[in-house]
Amino acid sequence: MTLIRALLVSAACAAAASAGAAEYPTKPIRLLVGFAPGGGTCSPARAISQKLTAALGQQVIVDNRPGVSGNIAAEITANAPSDGYTVLLSTIAALAINTSLLKKMPFDPIKDLAPVTRAADSTNFLVVHPSVPAKSVKELIALAKDKPLNCGSSGVGGAGHLALELFNLQAGTKITHVPYKGGGPAIIDLLSGNINLIFATGASSINHVKAGKIRALGVTTAKRTTLAPELPTIAETGLPGFEANNWNGIVVPAKTPRPIINRLNKEFSAALSLPDIKQFLFTQGLDAAPSTPEAFAAYIKSETAKWAKVIKAAGIQPQ
Repeated sequence: MTLIRALLVSAACAAAASAGAAEYPTKPIRLLVGFAPGGGTCSPARAISQKLTAALGQQVIVDNRPGVSGNIAAEITANAPSDGYTVLLSTIAALAINTSLLKKMPFDPIKDLAPVTRAADSTNFLVVHPSVPAKSVKELIALAKDKPLNCGSSGVGGAGHLALELFNLQAGTKITHVPYKGGGPAIIDLLSGNINLIFATGASSINHVKAGKIRALGVTTAKRTTLAPELPTIAETGLPGFEANNWNGIVVPAKTPRPIINRLNKEFSAALSLPDIKQFLFTQGLDAAPSTPEAFAAYIKSETAKWAKVIKAAGIQPQ
């Protein structure tokens, strides 16, 4: 009787969850962002939330919870009820990198969060000061093996730093890392010729490239970016297999019912495919990149493994 009662309770819970998923959503949805208002992650979240509010018939409210490279917002999401009313727009940091950079993680990105869709790719440009004679990635690799070069970044463990370490690892170079307190100061020093190169965001570097103040050798993503389609990928021009994608995506608490995940995937993917949203992302240096939940889950796992290897090889110590 005890087993039968347990099975009946389980069936009743499953039926209740299914009914709740069918009615979803019936109240406002909180869209968490792990960074301050006005930043590169917050602005797309607010633009997309307006489309989702119209599509879902319930208000989607952006909730900024900055701190620890997105970990605070991710931890809140991991501990939230699995009912679809807490959704997170997260970056690569909290989902795939912080596990290798931090000594203690208050949540497990793989076990405690369920992928909904990849959202956007933030392409980095490999840019050099005009005094650097290299006109291609192959020439830069040859130059780096012949003379000392340095590379600025927004800080230790940031996307630009890790792109450099992956470049060094694959190219067999030893370009010196010079960390700054943000990407802005690094760009300023590159423009001044105080450093040789940077893996910079497209948004921060494209205007300087067009003005001829710095030279772009390639983009870090696997595919060319709509931001500058004439620029080849680094993989195309001298380093096959190279990819350093500063992506973001949508996740929810683990055990969120699959019908709710499917609904969120449908609506987020539709919003990301709208011409005005794609254009807005373009102005932010982003390329829309919606995916299935399964594809995003596989991507998170592959990125986690890749960057763990790079961080270890570079000797970056967890903090």
